[in-house]
Amino acid sequence: MKPASIFSIPNDLGAQERLQRRHMLARLGLAWLVMMQVMMFAFPGYLRASYADPETVDTLDTAIIVMNWCSLLLTIPVLLYCAWPIWRGFVGQDPADAHQRSMNWPIGLGIVVAFIPSAVATFRQSGEVYFESIAMFVAFVLTARYLALAARQSAGAALDQLFDQTFRSLAAAADRVGLYFVTIQIVLSIVSALVWYLYIDPGHALPVLVALFVMSCPCAMAMAVPSAQAAARAIVLGSPPLSQQALVALRAETVSVARRSLYGSLLWHLLMIPFAMAGLVQPWLAAITMLVSSLAVAFYAWRFYKNYAVGKPAESGSIAINSSSA
Repeated sequence: MKPASIFSIPNDLGAQERLQRRHMLARLGLAWLVMMQVMMFAFPGYLRASYADPETVDTLDTAIIVMNWCSLLLTIPVLLYCAWPIWRGFVGQDPADAHQRSMNWPIGLGIVVAFIPSAVATFRQSGEVYFESIAMFVAFVLTARYLALAARQSAGAALDQLFDQTFRSLAAAADRVGLYFVTIQIVLSIVSALVWYLYIDPGHALPVLVALFVMSCPCAMAMAVPSAQAAARAIVLGSPPLSQQALVALRAETVSVARRSLYGSLLWHLLMIPFAMAGLVQPWLAAITMLVSSLAVAFYAWRFYKNYAVGKPAESGSIAINSSSA
C-alpha cells in the first residue's frame, strides 16, 4: 500500500484509534454480508406480482413467510452490533462522534420506522417488510463512515497552523450545513408521510417516510472536509518539499475541493427530495443514492490527489510534478 493513501494507517496512530478502525471494519464487513443475504431472501417477494397462477402464488407466499423470518433473524445482529455506533450517537453518548446530532438522528429514525412495521408484518405473516432496505442502509452508512474515518486518520496532524485553522473552519461550516439540511429534511419527511396517509395512499405513507429519512443522512457532507484534507496531505507527502507559495496554492485548492464536495452533495440530495416526496423512490433506492453521493465525494478527493500538479506550469519552463507519480 502506498504510504500516502486514504486507506494507509499512519505510523503514529494511537492504539485506541487502531482499535476503533478494526471494529469499524468488522461491522462494515458483517453489514455487507448480511445485506447481500437479506436481499436474496427478499427476491421471492419481488417475483410474486408477476405470477397469476394461484398455485405458484401460494408457493411464493409460503416462501416469503419463511424468508421474512430468516431476514428478521439476520437483521437483528446488524441492528445490535453493526449499528451500535449509530445508537450511541442517537442517544448522545458517543463523544468520539462529532456528527451525532446531524447524522445519527435521521439514521436511527429511519431504521426504527422501517424495522418495527417489518417485524410486525413478519409476526402477522402479512404486509410489506423492509429488512433489505434496513441492511442496505446500515451497510452504506458504515461504508461512508469508514471512508470518512480513514480520511481523517490519514490526514493526520495539520500541515501547518494555517491549514489547521482552514480545516477547522471548513468542518464547522459543513456541520452547520448538515444540521440545517437534516432539520428541514426530517420536517419534510413527516409532512410528506402525513399527506400520503391522509390524502393519497395510506399504504404508501411508510415507504415515503423511510425513503426520506434515509435520504436525510448527510454522510457525503460529513466526508467533504476530511477527504479533501487527506488528499492534501497525500499531495504533500508525495511531492518534494514545497515552498510557502506552493502550500498557499494547495490550501486554496483544497478549500475549493471541499466546498464543491459539500455543496455538490447537498445539491444532489435536494434534487432527489421531490422524487421521494412524490413516492417515486423506494427505501432501497434512497440508500443507493446516499451511497452514490458519498462515493462521489471520495472519488473527487482521489481525483484531486491524482491530478494536482505541484510547481509552475510546464509551459513556463519548469516541470510540473504530479503528486501521484512523485
